Amino acid sequence: MARRTGPHGFEKRVALKRILPQFARDTEFVAMFIDEARLAARLTHPNIVQVFDFGDADGELFLAMELVEGSNVNRLLRAISARGEAVPLDLALHIASQTAHALAHAHAARGDDDKLLGFVHRDVSPANILLTQGGHVKLTDFGIATIRERSSRTEEGHVRGKLGYMSPEQVLGKPLDAKSDVFTLATVMAELLIAEPLFGTGSELDVLVRIRDVDLAVLDKTPERIPRDVRALLARGLAREPVQRPAAHVFADACDEVARRRGMGHAPDRLARLLSRLHLTEGEGPDTDIGPNGRTSWLDTGMVSTATEDVLAGGDPVSPAIYRVQLENGQELGPMSFPKLIQMITTGQITASSRVARNRGDFQAAGKLAELTRFVTSPALSWRSGDLDGAVRRGPLQAAELIREVWRIAEGRETGVLHLWRGERRKKIYFVEGRPEFVASTDRQELLGEYLVEHGYVLRMEVEMALALLPRYGGHLGDALVGLGSLRPVQLFRAITDQVRSRVMEAFRWTRGDWAFVEGEISHEETFPLGYETRELLRDAVGQVHTAELQAALEPVHETVLLPFPALDALLRAWPIPGAWRQVLLGVRGDATFSAILARHAQAPGADAEDVYRAIYLGLACHLIRPAEVA
Repeated sequence: MARRTGPHGFEKRVALKRILPQFARDTEFVAMFIDEARLAARLTHPNIVQVFDFGDADGELFLAMELVEGSNVNRLLRAISARGEAVPLDLALHIASQTAHALAHAHAARGDDDKLLGFVHRDVSPANILLTQGGHVKLTDFGIATIRERSSRTEEGHVRGKLGYMSPEQVLGKPLDAKSDVFTLATVMAELLIAEPLFGTGSELDVLVRIRDVDLAVLDKTPERIPRDVRALLARGLAREPVQRPAAHVFADACDEVARRRGMGHAPDRLARLLSRLHLTEGEGPDTDIGPNGRTSWLDTGMVSTATEDVLAGGDPVSPAIYRVQLENGQELGPMSFPKLIQMITTGQITASSRVARNRGDFQAAGKLAELTRFVTSPALSWRSGDLDGAVRRGPLQAAELIREVWRIAEGRETGVLHLWRGERRKKIYFVEGRPEFVASTDRQELLGEYLVEHGYVLRMEVEMALALLPRYGGHLGDALVGLGSLRPVQLFRAITDQVRSRVMEAFRWTRGDWAFVEGEISHEETFPLGYETRELLRDAVGQVHTAELQAALEPVHETVLLPFPALDALLRAWPIPGAWRQVLLGVRGDATFSAILARHAQAPGADAEDVYRAIYLGLACHLIRPAEVA
């Protein structure tokens, strides 16, 4: 708090916002701070915290802002949930309405050229919705907002915002528009009414998956708390697709209309009394009134996770252990670090039957060491000689053969593991109801840590540090990296999703080796749905197969008449394939051989023979068309 003075004893209290000293030389923080000042100067609305001045004092930037004396929705949620209560309906509507009016003003803001700024707040979270002592609502913190004219510092796909208060498109790194703010505001409104996290608790990645899938199971468990008209309003605001959500001004008007029809009035006074009853105004600190069992895991925690705080809070320093390994043939390996040991286990160089010694201790079975138990007992992370027992199908990896087998698994919604091997190299793809869920590989380059380093998510030394701390995080590298602050949860979520997809796609490039499918096997690993349809994977797999392989695979049907399966048009509507492929397949009418179709297509303007090969192979592998002999 500061005082702004003027002539004749003029004085006004303001909030002075500055950059913390440790970030004062961070060019990104400084740029965000300047952008916030430029943007806030354009916005004047009773529900937006006003900016009075921006300047430089002795080389230090500052913003002089309206001082809002009161509390915020973050503290309100913590205090109300600690008492096992929920925010009354009229107050939840009031808070949502006033915030939506603020967003509507910002979304409609125009630049000097009279064009829309394209404003997106990107952080409509409880801590940024301020509540005055008089019960009024003000939106603040425009530091990470995006506008049309903003500099390139806000790169595409660069995620900012608070965990639990993101839209599905924000989690997936897609372009954002004003409808993203509506989704996060609807999330806050729902939590006010149910007094618990809308997208659940648990690990950060679990929360992100629920947001991506718009999992409203928590909301559905408490139908008695939310009237039908309010539930309908929330359903619109929480629609998965942005185009299905109302604009902010429509959402605000709808909240006001619900309150009017229900005869609700005097909301500011009632909110002021509630804040006073909860001791959130008149000088109470933000955390003084939280009960010991208050649910706070779903509330704003800034950029530092609970796990990070645990690591920094103290505890005895742990010296790195040194390991030696004794193989079945008596050969000894080592000394080696814990990260190197884990790498050798997960790539199959060390098995559960290997004996391991820690520091100067005796050799013992690897599973006897607590820090190794997860890795040597996990079916997905270990490579056993009996893994192929009970295989229901197997065969050689002939040209593009894997695409046909993956479609068989997907079409039959089968659960199990698909083994691939060529010499010492092995890979396992776990499917659940026809969808790939987890991939294990003996290829060192496909390990999560290597993937994160290669794609620039983290530095190698950060991976090494996280690997050394694996025992503290149940053996999960991703959790360790998040705990150390090297990755944000949303970054880890995307990295794991992309890594699994990359591992699956790499398997389709195998042209030699063998495969076998074992039905009913599950990975027992923590997994996150890919978010991709199997049809998309197969389309991309066919797209990457070398033309020579496709020609070899299609040679047996070169002079065979091809027939469409019944309702080919309807089948194709479910396939996200290029238009050229679609036209080739729609041209299969049972009156021409493959070679004739190829020749006919070659006469079309701009024709590409590769489109014919890829379309026909996809059609045959995925039961869209068939050779006449099989009719």
